[in-house]
Parts: sequence; structure tokens; C-alpha cells
Amino acid sequence: MTEKAINILGIESSCDETAAAVIRNGREVLSNVVSTQILVHRKFGGVVPEIASRKHIEHVMPVIHKALTDAKMTLQDVDAIAVTYGPGLVGALLVGLSAAKGLALGSGKPLIGVNHLEGHVFANFLADPNLKPPFLALVVSGGHTSLLVVEDYNTFRLLGQTRDDAAGEAFDKIARFMGLPYPGGPEIERLAKNGDPAAVDFPRPLLPGCYDFSFSGLKSAV
Repeated sequence: MTEKAINILGIESSCDETAAAVIRNGREVLSNVVSTQILVHRKFGGVVPEIASRKHIEHVMPVIHKALTDAKMTLQDVDAIAVTYGPGLVGALLVGLSAAKGLALGSGKPLIGVNHLEGHVFANFLADPNLKPPFLALVVSGGHTSLLVVEDYNTFRLLGQTRDDAAGEAFDKIARFMGLPYPGGPEIERLAKNGDPAAVDFPRPLLPGCYDFSFSGLKSAV
């Protein structure tokens, strides 16, 4: 007997991108729609939380509708609604949470809150359909840098994390200081491909005797 497929509508609004996707059985992406705000925030050199929240309000329902349409489904066809509950920008998170709660209440579907960092880890299951715990995971984003042991699907052990700035935050601040366009990470990476890795002896962000990171010294050195 064939098991029934589980279809989840996922909603993300933790920072400056409004996104929705329909995922089948945790591994198959049926649709993935992202509305980015890069051009909106570029003039400020970084994300402005109040503007991000207003843009999420404009885009959240159209993005959700397109994700369902691309998956050839209606809200009644999904088995549950998942949404990022944190960490992230409070105002931005509230937009996604409010939309998800309203849809769940109106449709009678279960509502599942998802930790933003766990979402980063679980994205590996989409990239590698055969991946199973246990494995080592490195989370590197604009606001977080963490080294984790994924012992089981919902069991994580923290080995180390940043003591100050996250890697992505350091990239963006350095790029702004150098007059590079936002987002800074991709621009620095592009320039670094033609750079001399031995030109400057920068400090290493890995702290001795543990698995923690510190990017503030590297940022100051730059």
C-alpha cells in the first residue's frame, strides 16, 4: 500500500525576502517563490527593518498564491502550514506569522512554527535526498554562524558559535566601509577571486581551544 504524500506550505519572512514553497515529503520541492528586497535596501547599504516589514505586507499573499499555483494546488490540498517564528527581524517575522495563522485558522490546517536556523540545516535534505543524521552542519548567514552536530532530525548539539559578529554581518559591514554595493558578501567574493591570498595577514576567526568564532577582530583588521 502506497503511503499518502505529505505536502507542506512553508512561509518565510525573517529578514528582507518574502518566500513561500510547497514541499512534498520533506525532500521534494514542488514550488519555490522568492520576492527579494535587495534593490530596495541597496540605497541604504543594508536592511532597514521598518521598510522590510512594509514590503513583506505587500508581497506575502501574492507570493503564497503563486507558490500554490506553481505547485498546482489549493490551500485545501496541503496538509499543514509551516512558518518561520524566529530568530529574525521582529516586524518582518510578524508579517509571515500573521499570514500563516490566518490561513491555518481559515482552512483548519495545522500550523507548524519553524526555527530559522533549523531551516538552514534542513535545507541540506533538499540538496541531498540521501542525507540522514547524524552529520556535522555549519550554519553561516547574515546574523548567525554556528557549528552543530545533527544527531537526529530534531536533535541538535551546539559545538561552537560566533562570540560577536556573524560571518555574513562582517562581510556586509566591510563591504559598506569599502564602498561596495549591497549585499556585500557576493561582491567581496567576486573581487577575491582575482586577489592575492598572501597580500595581507589577517587574523583567523576560529578561537583557540574551542569551536567558537570571533569575526570582530577580522572586521577591525580589514
